[in-house]
Amino acid sequence: MNFIKMHGLGNDFVIVDCFREKITADPPELARQVCDRHLGVGADGLVFIWPHAEADFRMQIINSDGSEAEMCGNAIRCMARYAYETGLVSKTELEVETLAGRRHPELIISDGEVKAVKVDMGEPVLDPAQVPVQLGGDRVVNEPLALARQLLQMTCVSMGNPHCLLFVPNVAAVPLTQIGPEVENHPLFPRKTNVEFIQVLNRNEVKMRVWERGAGETLACGTGACATVVGCVLTGRTNQKITVHLTLGSLEVEWAQDNHVYMTGPTTEVFRGTYAPR
Repeated sequence: MNFIKMHGLGNDFVIVDCFREKITADPPELARQVCDRHLGVGADGLVFIWPHAEADFRMQIINSDGSEAEMCGNAIRCMARYAYETGLVSKTELEVETLAGRRHPELIISDGEVKAVKVDMGEPVLDPAQVPVQLGGDRVVNEPLALARQLLQMTCVSMGNPHCLLFVPNVAAVPLTQIGPEVENHPLFPRKTNVEFIQVLNRNEVKMRVWERGAGETLACGTGACATVVGCVLTGRTNQKITVHLTLGSLEVEWAQDNHVYMTGPTTEVFRGTYAPR
């Protein structure tokens, strides 16, 4: 199986082009093998590019634990760049089918090179039943979240996948590996949840760390950054266009007047190779 390893701000993926490759292995088991950082290639997720009758292609994301994700902002930027640079598409504005619905990446080209990718990530979902989070009302904003040893305040947003936003004074001090899995698997979240820890710097900038459902701590999360700007605006903390600082760089995110969230950020190719499933 030929693959390409790419990352968006350190959130890394093994990408397989199913226009050219025939996949016979079980995708969840294949993901667990490939994503293993000691015995495989190593990645946060395995991503397949599939042909699609109506869109330019379909994106399928399998997390490192074998579970399937509805959407991934960093992965879709990587796939858009891959598709353009390998000739799968010749245009710079794409349409990609995902489990979260149709998404629209736009390649930003300078001097013949892809410098960044801007993605229309769609409209945020606030209805608790749609996130999903098992609370009443029309949205979950600054609601209590009872953990084993503490009571936190959460704001919940879906960007096609669920996010629980927790505002903290210092993201560096958060015991992520302790709180992250407890929130991810909390009974309030029937499909589990991604967990973002957010430190507001000013009206235009925040820092974020993330515990991703099915992958654990990752260096970046595009849908999480998009959910973050929505949560910041809903709680009156920032403007609608902000810079989200992550461990290895930043994403520019805007919750625009059309109610869509737009994310712009870089992608990096690491290497290409061949993998023989066990």
